[in-house]
Amino acid sequence: MEHDFWHSKWHKNEIGFHEPEGNALLVKYADTLLATTAPRVFVPLCGKTKDIHWLLANGCEVVGAELSEIAITQLFAELDIEPEITTLGSLKLFQNGPLSIFVGDIFELTNETLGGITGIYDRAALVALPTELREKYAAHICDITECAPILLISFDYDQSVIPGPPFCVDETEVARLYNASYSTTLLEREPLEGGLKGKVAADSLVFNLKPEAK
Repeated sequence: MEHDFWHSKWHKNEIGFHEPEGNALLVKYADTLLATTAPRVFVPLCGKTKDIHWLLANGCEVVGAELSEIAITQLFAELDIEPEITTLGSLKLFQNGPLSIFVGDIFELTNETLGGITGIYDRAALVALPTELREKYAAHICDITECAPILLISFDYDQSVIPGPPFCVDETEVARLYNASYSTTLLEREPLEGGLKGKVAADSLVFNLKPEAK
């Protein structure tokens, strides 16, 4: 993880992943996460996304992981709730009711610490990681969640125009990373209005990843 890069982004408030309400693609395909009793949804590299507000409002227990303590302090403030903070080795756990966020390096998070997960919502994690980290990340996510189903949102664009993040993660890359453990279905591809950062045409891709039967 490029800790200094992301800490600097949060200190300068240069984070652009947020929408006033839940992401439209999350709302559209939420049944892939909610079609279970007592959904417990993991949101990796969550920042202070409004998607957490939406998931909580729709009956989910939400567990997040985030590098920036600034982001999580702001998240709890925006939700108007006070977190109980516990130190767990190199991680901190911010918790109140159905919301739990682990602050620190996601690669330090274990299956035992995370607990059981019914689904994963990845909108800003995989696309935030450069190529050399994605394979490690995908394997780690599968390990700590025991290959829970994933609703994944990514981008497809000409990365020679802008370097990222967010990075281009197309169908081929998703298959390369996950096909050993999941069956992958592309639910939708839609043009990103205004392009990516207003600089390059891009598509939003939505995938449903279901664990392969063992």
